[in-house]
Amino acid sequence: MEIIGDRKFVEIPGERLHELPPLLVHRSYEFKRLDKIVDMAASIVESEEMVPLQEETLTMQQRKFDLAINLVEQYQHLLLHWRWGDDVLEWIRQCEITFESKQELRNLLHSDIWPHAGRSSFVQLLEDKAVPTAGIQLEKAVGLRLTFRQPPPISCFSDQFLFYLNNSVGTSAYLSWASKNTPISALPPERFTLQVVAM
Repeated sequence: MEIIGDRKFVEIPGERLHELPPLLVHRSYEFKRLDKIVDMAASIVESEEMVPLQEETLTMQQRKFDLAINLVEQYQHLLLHWRWGDDVLEWIRQCEITFESKQELRNLLHSDIWPHAGRSSFVQLLEDKAVPTAGIQLEKAVGLRLTFRQPPPISCFSDQFLFYLNNSVGTSAYLSWASKNTPISALPPERFTLQVVAM
């Protein structure tokens, strides 16, 4: 095992470059019924009393509508992160199959129950390879996917979660999962190639 800085890299026999499966990612998230999502966001604005109770004016209605639109944008951003996390976990499954089929890579993975925290090495590999993410934070994305098996509806979230908490929840979930990777070992990025394909 080679140690560089505070990271340990696994040693891979031979010198050849290993091609990993393509990472298929979604670059956007579109709602089938945007009007329904906006109505649900408007309900959150009403129930959380985000706008102080005053006489209902046209300006007040506009503020409520603007807040609802902002909540929808935050929710859409969360869903895009979740989808990326789902795409990355699917890619890790494909990588496991690739590793299993190659003699020199087979012993690098343990046969523990999936998703074993050691698979966080693949997320680190994506970061080391500087995979273009268009603003998606990989750790948050994977953390959200580990937290939610399916993308939850907007009605499950409070305004506080959508505005402030979803960043910390996703990232802390990932860090908690990755910390179970013992001993922590990284895959050497110079030994792997991969292609990112937008779906």
